[in-house]
Amino acid sequence: MMDPEVSVLLHCAEWRGLLQTQVQVELSDSFNRQTNPCLELHISEVWTERLSKEPWLFNGAKFRLHSSCLVSPKDPRYPQPSHVPVQHWDEDQEKQRGDDVAVWHRMEVRNECLNQTQNVGSVFRKTASMLSQESSTPQGSTGDDQSHRGPFLTLRLGLTCYKDYLGTNWSGRVSELCLRGEEEFGDPLALLAQPLGVGAVLCTADCQVVMIRRSQRVAEAGGLLDIPGGHPEPKAVCECLGLEVREEQISAVMMQQRPDAVVSELFSSVSSEIRDEVNIPVGFLGAPVLLGVALNNTNAGRPSAEFYVSCSLTSDEVRKLYWKGGAEANESTDVVFLSRMVLQLNRSSPLWSEMCPSAKGAVLLYQAVKPDGNPTASKPELNSSHSPAPHTDQHWC
Repeated sequence: MMDPEVSVLLHCAEWRGLLQTQVQVELSDSFNRQTNPCLELHISEVWTERLSKEPWLFNGAKFRLHSSCLVSPKDPRYPQPSHVPVQHWDEDQEKQRGDDVAVWHRMEVRNECLNQTQNVGSVFRKTASMLSQESSTPQGSTGDDQSHRGPFLTLRLGLTCYKDYLGTNWSGRVSELCLRGEEEFGDPLALLAQPLGVGAVLCTADCQVVMIRRSQRVAEAGGLLDIPGGHPEPKAVCECLGLEVREEQISAVMMQQRPDAVVSELFSSVSSEIRDEVNIPVGFLGAPVLLGVALNNTNAGRPSAEFYVSCSLTSDEVRKLYWKGGAEANESTDVVFLSRMVLQLNRSSPLWSEMCPSAKGAVLLYQAVKPDGNPTASKPELNSSHSPAPHTDQHWC
């Protein structure tokens, strides 16, 4: 049974995950959210109210996921731009067409999918269901060269900020904003911040998956199990490029000439979050492998890029480092280790109810992609598709 809190936008099962060199970004201010005078006033009011209660809040710049484009490694063709495509796997259909072309779906949410009484989670679940019936193959050149090795994934990014997130995705008016976005721009996400997060399925040398229990003091999902994670930071990219700029001055134009620096921040930020939250030095971590993008439907489908990261330390060594305290130790109260049981977790598992949406999305992607080659992983039910990921030969070491 599917979990209404989480769904999968895209996964990289065909590659068993993507490396940094296989991902690229397109950065543009045209990928920012749409603005509206009334909405901007609402966002300011929400922010002012939150600051009065939590004066320590910081309005940092974030990357906004506008859309994405994924192409099969068996097909050198690049698809034309489409708004937030969802990769859909159907084993019978794959056999019929020779499993040689990735399937693409255009994010077209009909007006009937949105009304004032629906919750946003149901909107995104209906969207995924509709998309499964509206597939199209990639468009582009039809050359026979099979030597192409990437990039396979393109992320189209704009900019947003924490203030905008609180006033849109996290707002009590989010259903209304989705409706207005559809009516005014033909896109239910047009007015939403949609900040792109990152998370890590962190596996130790003794095959344990590391999770942390969130503090009751954090703003979201207090007391629940989570994976280490956070956000890639535009400010960090600007600093890497030698630009001295305040958060509110950051624009996509500043980074357009160096999209590789944005990709680098996307991948390195997840290692930094592990360091800060679990207190593991980056030198003990393997290169992050991108599993895919999951959506948190409790926040109107907020996207998060989920990674697999190996660690050369044992669970006992990780536990000792965690209790010494990292830079963000105040965000969690305990470290929890899961054995291979994480490969079998589903909504009927007692532990599932203890996990926050971001952790659930990461586990679903881990089960589908199997980046470490474990053949015993259960086939997950991905809310973006109604059939499991295609089986590939696996080798467990």
